[in-house]
Amino acid sequence: MNRINCLIGQLSTANSVLPRVINGGIAGVIGVTCVFPLDLVKTRLQNQQIGPNGERMYTSMFDCFRKTYAAEGYFGMYRGSAVNILLITPEKGIKLAANDYFRYHLATPEGKLTLLRQCLAGGLAGAFQIIVTTPMELLKIQLQDAGRVSGSKDLRKVTAWSITKQLVKDNGILGLYKGVRATGARDITFSVIYFPLFASLNDSGPRKSGNSGEAVFWWSLVSGLLSGMTASFTVTPLDVIKTRLQAIKKADGEKEFNGIADCIGKTLKYEGPKALFKGGLCRMIVIAPLFGIAQMVYFLGIGERILGIEQKKSV
Repeated sequence: MNRINCLIGQLSTANSVLPRVINGGIAGVIGVTCVFPLDLVKTRLQNQQIGPNGERMYTSMFDCFRKTYAAEGYFGMYRGSAVNILLITPEKGIKLAANDYFRYHLATPEGKLTLLRQCLAGGLAGAFQIIVTTPMELLKIQLQDAGRVSGSKDLRKVTAWSITKQLVKDNGILGLYKGVRATGARDITFSVIYFPLFASLNDSGPRKSGNSGEAVFWWSLVSGLLSGMTASFTVTPLDVIKTRLQAIKKADGEKEFNGIADCIGKTLKYEGPKALFKGGLCRMIVIAPLFGIAQMVYFLGIGERILGIEQKKSV
């Protein structure tokens, strides 16, 4: 009997997690396609360093967008997007499944979670996702920043495959995990902030009519947007450090960094504290539609439809 109950529990968990993995993957692919040009702008703004006389390639987000489009065209704005689209589904799947798993096992027998345990569940989920996130971000950043470093010259020679082969040749498989500690610091901190904040906001809003106890769609949407924007802006300094460490090739005259502490020290010394918040507005603008799209996909229950699982009806 215990084995039967255990099997039923496992099937129930799979029916809950698997649709979320599919929904997260679909939302990720759609979201990346919609907001990737802004993400490219964010990467280039974060990587550019101020020259000794205050010179810089881009003066603002709009200036970077304009110059990149003029030099590289429409498709240049999507350099590195294929890597993101390919790996976004397993990344989202790991993150969502891990968060569900840890929330379930950290809950009290009554099914409640303290704030500390919510943070722990989110942090552990963030730690697990870096298995996929680190190589994905590394390759994406190399491709996104290629146009800034080399201009429009020889961009066709720079591909995800060529970068991967060179990294593996130089440092083995660990070459794909350059900046893993900085990536972990960013993703764990983001998840520690996002998941508990979203749960708190979502639980405090109006409910659907009936006995489901779920929040109405528009409130979940608002909760996701606010939580995502708050978490993304908060971790911007960590994202700047991660981006600079993963940008292997530098433009002429730009400084090299040897680890997190060295990157923070040199950035503060030569560019000031404001440099740690470069691209912060871009991150917030990128995160908002990503979470909005994700919420729409969950609301429509696309994953449930694909698996043939009955979705709870909203009223």
